[in-house]
Amino acid sequence: MTTSAADGVRDPFRDSSAEGREYGSSEGSTLNVGRNATLTLGMDSLIVLDEDTIERDASNCCGLIPSSKHLCIPHKNADMYLTQRHIGNKATRAIPFYNILWANINDYSTASEIVINYAHPISKSCVRTKSLAYAVDKADHRHAEAWTESLLDCAYGESQRRKRMKVLINPFGGKGQAKKYYDRDIAPIFTGAWCEVDVERTQYSGHAVEIAQQLDTDRYDVVACCSGDGLPHEVFNGLGRKRDARRALRKIAVVQLPCGTGNAMSLNLNGTDSPSLAALCIVKGLRTPLDLIAITQGDRLMLSFLSQSVGIVAETDLATEHLRWMGSQRFTYGFLIRLLGKTVYPCDVAVAVEIGDKAAIRDAYNAAVSSKAAPSSRSSSCSGEITEGDDPADLGLPALKFGTVQDALPEGWKLVPYDKMGNFYAGNMAYMSANANFFPAALPADACADLVCIDGDISRRAAIGSLSAVETGAFFDMPHVHYRKIKGYRILPKQRRDGYISIDGERVPFEPFQAEVLAALGTVLSRSGRGYEARGP
Repeated sequence: MTTSAADGVRDPFRDSSAEGREYGSSEGSTLNVGRNATLTLGMDSLIVLDEDTIERDASNCCGLIPSSKHLCIPHKNADMYLTQRHIGNKATRAIPFYNILWANINDYSTASEIVINYAHPISKSCVRTKSLAYAVDKADHRHAEAWTESLLDCAYGESQRRKRMKVLINPFGGKGQAKKYYDRDIAPIFTGAWCEVDVERTQYSGHAVEIAQQLDTDRYDVVACCSGDGLPHEVFNGLGRKRDARRALRKIAVVQLPCGTGNAMSLNLNGTDSPSLAALCIVKGLRTPLDLIAITQGDRLMLSFLSQSVGIVAETDLATEHLRWMGSQRFTYGFLIRLLGKTVYPCDVAVAVEIGDKAAIRDAYNAAVSSKAAPSSRSSSCSGEITEGDDPADLGLPALKFGTVQDALPEGWKLVPYDKMGNFYAGNMAYMSANANFFPAALPADACADLVCIDGDISRRAAIGSLSAVETGAFFDMPHVHYRKIKGYRILPKQRRDGYISIDGERVPFEPFQAEVLAALGTVLSRSGRGYEARGP
């Protein structure tokens, strides 16, 4: 799998919250430990200066390096390895604060010990838990405790420490490797960070909906899905069925540990589809509001967090289930077959457009991502606490401003025939799969979905060019790509009875449906607290 990051993307192991700190200039930033060894809080790293480091290798519980190549979007030009050099007879190395999982002082009858757990990169797509241990002089005990707290402040910044996680493992998704990935790649990271973890395997399709609906939201901070994108979809919908759905969706951060065929959620929020790197990102993740999309079809209502598609993308995804053995290549194969056939999907469409001009969309995106507001100020709105004005008796899902698909067309909407529709694709995140940044202007909580429409009768050359342009970043500016920011839409498929409609990668009946953006209703964990780990338009 190849990397598709924008040039100049920041080092994923650089602690952005540490920028501007100058701990190295303060005497209190250094802790003398062991024999002729020191630990120093640097600008963005822990500096270890030692002759004889006592290092505990946790590889016995972490297993071997994954055989598959994982995508790490932010890591294209980054040095993933801890720096190490020699000063005189002493070895010194820098462990980025982002890699620090936990630190604590162990007190024994005759001595004390400081233990530091950290994520050690063994490749550009894999980390393993290791520990450093040093004796601490009893006379330095108070300073050691204060120094340890400062280290944790540097390591976590605004991120919550020791997150309480409900981990759901889908043993059937993808190639059936989720349990293996969890035990080998993920669990040691959570253990090293002293997270509180409750693990449960899903037993059947829809089981995660039931688990989330019955979840005691006061016991957990995070629901982590070891799966593809299907399990997060179920969890959002399960939380949405609770009587206090709005509180539950604000209180519980839903995250993905990439263990399936489609790992778009992790690619967008963590910048990787590596299980171990995603686990580290979740440990350090910042609470981030997420728009959700309410979908009504018939008398059914569901929540979508990722995408909705009618046409070539839906058919490529859902009609190639029998080709799962091909991995992500099945999508490319199915896409090309239908492109070359110039398949069209006639429908009637009504859209509530917020921004219809590409230049204005680009300006809005740039303004949002350049905002200097602190991540914590954004995340406060998704704490789950009932604020002034909230009615505890009315915390279910918000009322739909546009009604349902069974209601009359909303005021100002107009159904337009679209007989040559090739691809109707609405996205709430940027990456839809590895290397497929279909929605570069997407933002987690801008109260809009991004809509792409492409005619089905464009030339084969243009169609194939569209496929490659998604990977290169040229897709947004292609003249035949109609890109809009929208608040909602209604689509009525025509002629065919056996077509495909995909909601977050799950098939729904080939019938009319309506979508409406529910602003900042959900909560996730992200690296930055601001946007997706993707190149913008």
